[in-house]
Amino acid sequence: MRMLLVVCCCALAATACEREQKERLVKVDPANLPAHVVDNPVIHFLDSSHTKAVLRASRARVLEDRMQTTLDDSVRVEFFSRVSGSRISVLTADSAVVDDRTKDMTARGHVKVVADSSGTTLVTSLLMWSNSEQKLHSTEFVRIESPTEILEGYGFESDQNLKNYKIYKVSGIQYPQ
Repeated sequence: MRMLLVVCCCALAATACEREQKERLVKVDPANLPAHVVDNPVIHFLDSSHTKAVLRASRARVLEDRMQTTLDDSVRVEFFSRVSGSRISVLTADSAVVDDRTKDMTARGHVKVVADSSGTTLVTSLLMWSNSEQKLHSTEFVRIESPTEILEGYGFESDQNLKNYKIYKVSGIQYPQ
């Protein structure tokens, strides 16, 4: 009798464990699976023989069905001058998504852009790069620090040099001492 009780308890436990394992299974949509995964990619954006930008990240996942590349961790983009070929600014972000058709990019997380020539720094949580316009945009809170001013606000547009920028809803201005 005792043996029968032990066998029944073991059978019940096994059934409960099997049910728990089935409940833990996650269904994966094949459309969300990347066609390619690359560790430490370096992507060059070219216009004829001119290097417009060089992008680096910890990992890139290419989603061919969506025509997009997702970049994880430590995203870094260096922008270069068409005239001199020298670096003009650096963008860093936690992650980014590149539209493979248009080469537009959306950077997220702790996003920072530093312009080499002007010493201007932009910090925000969301920044979009329009490849066709060659402009940076944000709809979120931004903070811009330059040698002459510190501006904060919501909504932003600029060239990649951070020389000609607009903040749409300015919430604060400070002048360095």
